[in-house]
Amino acid sequence: MKGFETHLLRLQPSSPSSLSNGFLPQRQGVTNLKVPNFRLRSSPSSPSMLKLFSSSTASRAHHHLSPAIRPGASSVESPFFKALSHLTGLNRRSNSLGGRRVFFCSDNASDAAAAAAEAEAKAAESDSNGSDAKSSSAIVPTNPRPEDCLTVLALPVAHRPLFPGFYMPIYVKDPKLLAALQESRRRQAPYAGAFLLKDDPSADSSSSADVEKNINELKGKDLLKRLHEVGTLAQISSIQGDQVILVGHRRLRITEMVSEEPLTVKVDHLKDKPFDMDDDVIKATSFEVISTLRDVLKTSSLWRDHVQTYTQHIGEFTYPRLADFGAAICGANRHQAQEVLEELDVHKRLRLTLELMKKEREISKIQETIAKAIEEKISGEQRRYLLNEQLKAIKKELGVETDDKSALSEKFKERIDPNKEKIPAHVLQVIEEELTKLQLLEASSSEFNVTRNYLDWLTILPWGNYSDENFDVVRAQQILDEDHYGLSDVKERILEFIAVGRLRGTSQGKIICLSGPPGVGKTSIGRSIARALNRKFFRFSVGGLADVAEIKGHRRTYVGAMPGKMVQCLKSVGTANPLVLIDEIDKLGRGHAGDPASALLELLDPEQNANFLDHYLDVTIDLSKVLFVCTANVIDMIPNPLLDRMEVISIAGYITDEKVHIARDYLEKTARGDCGIKPEQVEVSDAALLSLIENYCREAGVRNLQKQIEKIYRKIALKLVREGVVPEERAVAVDAEEAEIVTKPDVESTENHLVEESPVPAAKEAKEVAQNEKTAFEKVMIDESNLADYVGKPVFHAEKIYEPTPVGVVMGLAWTSMGGSTLYIETTVVEEGEGKGCLNVTGQLGDVMKESAQIAHTVARKIMLEKEPENQFFANSKLHLHVPAGATPKDGPSAGCTMITSLLSLAMKKPVQKDLAMTGEVTLTGRILPIGGVKEKTIAARRSQVKTIIFPEANRRDFDELAENVKEGLDVHFVDDYKKIFDLAFVSDNKQQD
Repeated sequence: MKGFETHLLRLQPSSPSSLSNGFLPQRQGVTNLKVPNFRLRSSPSSPSMLKLFSSSTASRAHHHLSPAIRPGASSVESPFFKALSHLTGLNRRSNSLGGRRVFFCSDNASDAAAAAAEAEAKAAESDSNGSDAKSSSAIVPTNPRPEDCLTVLALPVAHRPLFPGFYMPIYVKDPKLLAALQESRRRQAPYAGAFLLKDDPSADSSSSADVEKNINELKGKDLLKRLHEVGTLAQISSIQGDQVILVGHRRLRITEMVSEEPLTVKVDHLKDKPFDMDDDVIKATSFEVISTLRDVLKTSSLWRDHVQTYTQHIGEFTYPRLADFGAAICGANRHQAQEVLEELDVHKRLRLTLELMKKEREISKIQETIAKAIEEKISGEQRRYLLNEQLKAIKKELGVETDDKSALSEKFKERIDPNKEKIPAHVLQVIEEELTKLQLLEASSSEFNVTRNYLDWLTILPWGNYSDENFDVVRAQQILDEDHYGLSDVKERILEFIAVGRLRGTSQGKIICLSGPPGVGKTSIGRSIARALNRKFFRFSVGGLADVAEIKGHRRTYVGAMPGKMVQCLKSVGTANPLVLIDEIDKLGRGHAGDPASALLELLDPEQNANFLDHYLDVTIDLSKVLFVCTANVIDMIPNPLLDRMEVISIAGYITDEKVHIARDYLEKTARGDCGIKPEQVEVSDAALLSLIENYCREAGVRNLQKQIEKIYRKIALKLVREGVVPEERAVAVDAEEAEIVTKPDVESTENHLVEESPVPAAKEAKEVAQNEKTAFEKVMIDESNLADYVGKPVFHAEKIYEPTPVGVVMGLAWTSMGGSTLYIETTVVEEGEGKGCLNVTGQLGDVMKESAQIAHTVARKIMLEKEPENQFFANSKLHLHVPAGATPKDGPSAGCTMITSLLSLAMKKPVQKDLAMTGEVTLTGRILPIGGVKEKTIAARRSQVKTIIFPEANRRDFDELAENVKEGLDVHFVDDYKKIFDLAFVSDNKQQD
């Protein structure tokens, strides 16, 4: 068979001492052919790549198959192979040697020797270059003949079986086996058996390295169990190092093992089953193989290369050789190739090969489709790119459009031109330098993008642009009162700021810190202040912030660098005098990236922020016109240098009256609107609001109160919907929609001559029903009696647990994060006896409070000695002092005077005055020191119906600053020595008894 063409093997001359082509004919008789040497070229698509080895590449051979070429016996061409020759488009080459060396192996050793000798003689005569006549052949005449080899060395093949007529290089790592192969070649019996290795059922990995490792570890019987029985008799063409080149001859079958190391086996030579050359089925199958090969050749250049090289040197091509050729060069896996090797029925073998080639054809089609799609995509992108470039060039020539760099420069210049006079000189200089630099940079360079982003930030900032401020104090007061009730200190400070700005004609930035418990309106008041001042508002939270770059910006050298928050703020608001709210400033973090609190020192310092330097911009920015408002829950957590730069305004919280106003005027309206309820549908009584505040929402803020009111209105909304009360427009729209849905099938059924009602009457009827239901529904009333149905059981109970106060019990006042609260201090006698005087304290008290108890015990004994010298109560009594609510941690010095009063009440067996509460720290000499939280404690006393309060004299100023509604109805006494407290707590009570 002739005509197969391939470029797989590139022609290359060889040296006499190197490996030549081997030829394995299927018949006896040889003819001299012109045979070039070949160089290996790998194929990505065929794992069993067909390769021929030249003298210069034999040492670099891979684990692939190569065809061993044999010449034909005659020039007669059958029609079967003419078709294949026609599809390749090549004629047979000349059969003369033309100075090249060829070597043959044959089933007949004598014929092969004669043919080889004749070829050598002709080659020597025609060699004009004087090449050496000596050469080592890939396949040489051997003695004994191949069919006489009944005992062979067993060589395991890992990846694909060796087919007759093909080369295969293998690597032999076993020294004993390699020595045996070399010895066999020296004895003129260079034959071995190549058998495919079976899969290892216990191995999970199938990588090449693991397979090679497993081959080297297998010996003797273990190796024999892993080998397929059917293999190929292979001639040892050459041995270079541990690489052995094998040429397949014929099929073998293992019968038994002869020796273990190296593994030697007895074999039977297998012959193809007899078949009829003229059988129509075999002819049709072979022609289908050729037809399939033709289809593959149209799409796969790789196969075309295989066939071209192969057909240049093949004479008569038989059906078995066609089957072996197709199976060897296709991309079938090892098991499918082994199945073809084991098949002795030529027709079945052709069918198996045909199946493999059909699969190869489908793969080639898929490959062609993928390649075509990718090529179309790439060509489309290239075409689009070229057209865009041409369009740019045309527009540039016409003056319609400039290039990217010119457009960017124009955009940046348009930004700065309107405000060029307001931009500082040093900033304008930097912008001009960067614009010049931008024109010199290539658009594809990374520096170009850095410069472009830098100019974008520099030119977009509002240099010298200020918003028109509101200096109308009355209007500002009105805006602040609209948004917030109370907070008189904050409002007064803002009005002062506006008044100063009006007198000066301009305003300067300030740094104000609002401190107070959660929910008192610190953050929301910031937005109201901005609206009152007619300034832009920007808020950012620094809670948990641990990176200085968030404040000062990143260096431009970093990838993804960004300016700090203040530069982002100025870009966002578009003015240079916004109101910036820095939230949660007491919760600043500190990490490996620096200390943000220290970075804020420059930002919040009125003397420094006029020249604030951002690391990204690297030019100074004037922030002196910015009004900074910071919020904090506890100012103790703010670093002292930062706190020193801020003006602190404390927001203590709201009293009950203020909460009622806030709930009625703000929270209730908002909740009602959010729930879609109209004012005439619900009424919440003042008693219900008061009960909600006293029993559910005692905290200083109103956030929890807002949640409870929203909860009430959500339940009311659910009740209204369940009772069928929905807004009028909504009910009509929904019912009309339902009416259309109901009548739609009736319209479609007009073929049955059914007449249905129009949806309009249905909608009108639904509207009337909704109005009737709405009219019949009663307004929802929320009062103190049914409040628990909406918000559950009360959370807080009355703090006043004694009425009247017994002996040894006194009410104190305390400050908590929830605001103020009252607490009782109880003292009782545990044991009496001479010399047993001592004091035990309980109630989860802190160290400071425990020390206050010891001081109170000492001061009480001192006062008893002065008042009643004969009373030895403290000397002979073991006392126990307890502060109720033992689960709540308590600490602080302000309970000192209350503890002394409790101890003296027990010692004198006299209760204190009714509705009396006190607070104050006591020294060992009886002096009363000032305390904090006067407003919160006063509010707590009012909540517990306390009529008389005792405060330290030093806190008189704090009490005087309280609102009148807080002080109303209270009898407040200010003392600086405990003797006055003694008179108020006990003497006044005695006078009342008298």
